[in-house]
Amino acid sequence: MDHFQYKNGILHGEGVSLAEIAAQVGTPFYAYSSATLTRHFHAVDAALQGMDHLVCFAMKAASNQAIIKTLAGLGAGMDVVSGGEYRRAIAAGVAPERIVFSGVGKTRDEMAFALRGGLRQFNVESEAELEALNEVAVSLGTVAPITMRVNPDVDAKTHAKIATGKAENKFGIPISRASEVYARAASLPGLEAVGVDVHIGSQLTEMAPFELAYRKLASVTQQLRAEGHDIRRLDLGGGLGIAYQADSGPLPSLQDYGAMVQRELGHLDCEIEVEPGRLIAGNAGVLVSSVIYVKSGEDREFLILDAAMNDLIRPAMYEAHHDVVPVQAASADQPTATYDIVGPVCESGDTFAKGRALPRQSAGDLVAFRSAGAYGAVMASEYNTRQLVPEIMVHGDQFAVIRARPTFDEMINRDMIPSWL
Repeated sequence: MDHFQYKNGILHGEGVSLAEIAAQVGTPFYAYSSATLTRHFHAVDAALQGMDHLVCFAMKAASNQAIIKTLAGLGAGMDVVSGGEYRRAIAAGVAPERIVFSGVGKTRDEMAFALRGGLRQFNVESEAELEALNEVAVSLGTVAPITMRVNPDVDAKTHAKIATGKAENKFGIPISRASEVYARAASLPGLEAVGVDVHIGSQLTEMAPFELAYRKLASVTQQLRAEGHDIRRLDLGGGLGIAYQADSGPLPSLQDYGAMVQRELGHLDCEIEVEPGRLIAGNAGVLVSSVIYVKSGEDREFLILDAAMNDLIRPAMYEAHHDVVPVQAASADQPTATYDIVGPVCESGDTFAKGRALPRQSAGDLVAFRSAGAYGAVMASEYNTRQLVPEIMVHGDQFAVIRARPTFDEMINRDMIPSWL
């Protein structure tokens, strides 16, 4: 469920007309619903009720400080994957002890910055990182709390580019080597192993891969405890999928997920951490765009929008589906048409959808891409010297610009011409 609904024939974000935002801000723009973010966070939190747990929002999905601050105010921790995301979390007022630092390529500078500022734990991904983190912690006279990310070799049955738990993937250490690596961690003076981490992928639509991974996690936890390690925290990552299509089939419920976590891991008496990103932010955001032209091709019609692949790259990168709907609801007698929905970038990959049925559109009409709140704005670029898409947050009957569209002068003046030119 989200809070983007038609009112008086116009698509609204909560109590705000998206057409009114377009008139004031221009298009394209992202709009987020604070009520939807709130609802989704509480739903995840409630699913783990009865277990000691912390819900850390995966900031890589949506890292605007207004989103971070909204969720932190509800009690969320943050899962960051770069020094930049760590800085954003701190700037938004997140308590350091509620920040988990993940990612396969943490630099020594990032490690040092987070150790100086404080954090909940590093989720360590390799033996090389283990050694580097120890050296940094010792040089600072401190001890770094860590979990090791184990790779359980489980097929998440999701898109190949967002699967992370198979042996062929770059993430984590083989679960078969956990004993050896934890023994090494225990011998290093700058590290304290507090738990185990696992994350098998994103946009999972079945429960079975989670069950298999968590069963392996329970087994390795018991093994590590028997070897003398004080494993008291289990980081389960994220990955539960969302509905990208109005007519998509049933997805695993959060209640079923929580019951499964309790069943597979509850007996270990560990604190549970989960790191949802898409699950909280995905359906909390839309991308609104204007029709530039309707073009007739040889055997199809093209709906050419002012949004492009640089604004929303998921369809080009992942063949991802987003429902596209008119901002002004169709009348009962309005004819429909079938369009290839494309952007203005000079690449054939700048295609959002093919053969999509919509009420007949004209230049100047507004359309909205649903379920665009995760991996939308954060992956946007200025390709073709296009202005970075702005972000808006709605709250009841109010809205605010939470990231402005840059001017062309601001963009171009970032370039520096060398003296010899």
